[in-house]
Amino acid sequence: MKRTLLLTLSLLISTLGWSQSQKYISQFSHFQSYFNAGLTGYEGSTVRSFVRNQWSGIEGSPKTYFLSFELDFGELGGSSDGDLLGKNAMSVNLLQDTYGAFRETELLLGYASRIRLSSSHNLRLGVGLSYQQIRLDGALLNPEQRDDPTLGQYMGSFTNMAVRDFNMGLALTHRKYYLSYGVHRVNGGRLTSGDAFMDSYPAAQVVQAGFRDQAGPNISVIVNGMYRLQRDLPRQLDLNMKVLLQDRVWVGLGHRVNDASHLQFGVIANGLRLGYIYEFPLSQGYRLPGRIHEFTAVLQLFGQRNEGREMPTIW
Repeated sequence: MKRTLLLTLSLLISTLGWSQSQKYISQFSHFQSYFNAGLTGYEGSTVRSFVRNQWSGIEGSPKTYFLSFELDFGELGGSSDGDLLGKNAMSVNLLQDTYGAFRETELLLGYASRIRLSSSHNLRLGVGLSYQQIRLDGALLNPEQRDDPTLGQYMGSFTNMAVRDFNMGLALTHRKYYLSYGVHRVNGGRLTSGDAFMDSYPAAQVVQAGFRDQAGPNISVIVNGMYRLQRDLPRQLDLNMKVLLQDRVWVGLGHRVNDASHLQFGVIANGLRLGYIYEFPLSQGYRLPGRIHEFTAVLQLFGQRNEGREMPTIW
């Protein structure tokens, strides 16, 4: 049975192609600045992290770890409403993704500047510098990869490849909604070093949008969507909706079209947000076998920012 699962995993990774891996983050609304540098500092100064265990129970299955630090300079200057008054923000993002014989480690430095369009609207522009290292463990190559003339030469050994690129993004933001467009790897991953065992790293376009409002004195409704397009990968559309109760507890659900659905739960206490997702694939979602678990944590560095405000800051 175990050998059957390993063979299934190998075939799935081969189907996706070994030049890329799709970075799935079901609670993407908590990590907006990773997808769009223009949204850096949108929720103020924070430390963010998540752990995602995909295809749970299968040896060599994808696992993703993420840690980021965002600093809003407006809050450093004493602003109590940094999402509207702050003019500049920066971020440091570190992501590690393992899948089969590959391990990717990405360092992303982001900077955003905001232009005030009105008393409630900002135009946010951002840029990010990316350094990505991909490590190949030739001992973990599956049978099809061993027969590949490029990958097969590393069978039984290790090799590394580094990719340098930059991201760009812009966003229109308001207390109740946002709309953003970003591009990852604007240069198409052309600046590389080390052994070139990947064919290319095409640019990825990401559109994000969200809306939130009060449905009652102690109830908020929050909806988010993300569409991602990359030439060598399937198009991806994620939709999430959650209900926040008394600014303390949220429950919700989400759907990734043609792939998977999920249930989510989270709590907020003293500026700390903890979330959990249980994701299950659709019967036709061949890319996501097995159950998936995702844990997130977000810490507001200057304390909880919801006090005395009509709208919660959580997305």
